[in-house]
Amino acid sequence: MGKVFFDLAMSLDGYISGPDARPGNPLGDGGERLHTWMYRTAAFMKLIGRGNGGETGPDDDLVRRTIERAGASVMGRRMFDEGEVGWPEEAPFHHPVFVVTSRAREPWVRKGGTTFTFVTDGVESALAQAKAAAGGKDVRVSGGASLVRQCLAAGVIDEGVIHLAPVLLGAGIRLFDGLPDAAGVGLDGPVAHLDYRITR
Repeated sequence: MGKVFFDLAMSLDGYISGPDARPGNPLGDGGERLHTWMYRTAAFMKLIGRGNGGETGPDDDLVRRTIERAGASVMGRRMFDEGEVGWPEEAPFHHPVFVVTSRAREPWVRKGGTTFTFVTDGVESALAQAKAAAGGKDVRVSGGASLVRQCLAAGVIDEGVIHLAPVLLGAGIRLFDGLPDAAGVGLDGPVAHLDYRITR
């Protein structure tokens, strides 16, 4: 049985999206800067169908491993609504995606192996369906922050990867805001030592 993980970029001041995130402005004002490092990689370029361009190296290896390990994804309805407008016809998942929502909708089948299934009976049901569809691979909790917090509080996340981008957003959506102390969530891993040159 695979693991359940999240893999998100975050600003130095703790935001995973900027203010005013909505359809037509995914990731909010300035939020795209969180992913600049990823957009340049060869693995990401291939994922979105832009051929064999892009940079190789450690960032590319990390993106490729993340893509390869996931057999299915779970996301919240807000993330889906923001992405639906801008995703290409061949959505950048290439595996089943289960959208946790209170609004029913017929499955949305895209080219390249992505089918969005809308789950109205809760996070646990979405995760169970994703695990069954993942074929023994891992399940990625893609976001947004509210869904990741729900999964952390429920104790169903095995691993979390945070890509701390050298960006200050000042406002937006924080990943860990509102996570109750009672959730008993602990983090086990190395300290990250960041050394930045200040530019103006």
